Order: sequence, then C-alpha cells, then structure tokens
Amino acid sequence: MATSYDYAPLFRSSVGFDRIFNLLENAQRSRSISDWPPYDIVKTGDNRYRISIAVAGFARDDLDITFQSNLLTVTGKKQEASADAYLHRGIAGRPFEHRFELADHVRVNGADLNNGLLSIDLVREIPEALKPRKIDIQTNPALAKPAAPAQIEVQKAA
Repeated sequence: MATSYDYAPLFRSSVGFDRIFNLLENAQRSRSISDWPPYDIVKTGDNRYRISIAVAGFARDDLDITFQSNLLTVTGKKQEASADAYLHRGIAGRPFEHRFELADHVRVNGADLNNGLLSIDLVREIPEALKPRKIDIQTNPALAKPAAPAQIEVQKAA
C-alpha cells in the first residue's frame, strides 16, 4: 500500500526548505525498483561516511563515479563478455546505476575497489563561517556602575 503525503501546508509556513521537500517528493515518486547491487552506508566518524557497494565481477574500468551538485551517481556496465557457452550463469553482470543525494558540504574523499567491494569515502566539511562559535561576553566598567542622574539647571527669573 503506497501512501503519498501532501507537503503544501509546510510550504505555506516555512521558508528555504524547498530542497528538503523536493527530496521527500522525489523519494516517494522514484523509489528504485531494483536495489541491485546491494550496498551499505556506514557512519565511520563524526563527519565521515562510507558507501560500500558489492560489485563482484566488475573491473575498475567497468565502474564510473560522478559527483555533481549534491548528487553522487555510481554506474556499472560490464564489457561485452566472450561468447562462452555458460551452463549456469549466476553472477549477475547487468548494468546498474545508484544515485545518492548528499547533504550540503559533503564531498567525496576517495574511492577504492577491493575484493569485489567498491568503497566510497565521504566527508562533511562545514565552512568556518557556518560552524558554531563562542561569543565572549565583555564587561564595560562604565556600564557596570549606575551613572548619577543628569540634572538640568534652570535659570531663575529675576
């Protein structure tokens, strides 16, 4: 049973969250029919992540990783195999594409193919201007002591 949500009321009372609502709507509409090949997403540190994709049978030249404007795309397409007569073919070699929406300030740190696992390391680097910072509270001696009320001199009429 598919459930769809209406985000219109949230648009009326929020500003600047358009991207989040679009991500939610796209996730509902374009749910991947196939999750092949399987993958894991692991948080390896406070600001570090790793995506591991099981790509057994794919060579380094068969894989392509592209990062553009918060979208990480991993595609795989095997080179044409020889015309061997398979009696049983259980190792899937069909083309695939996985898309991962990344948050702002997340960048790809590197990728590695080892023992049939493609590992993509990600790191979130928040710019200094956006990091929380401590504000020192200063004490001004002139403000600490209450000043005597100002008196207005009045000229006396003669």
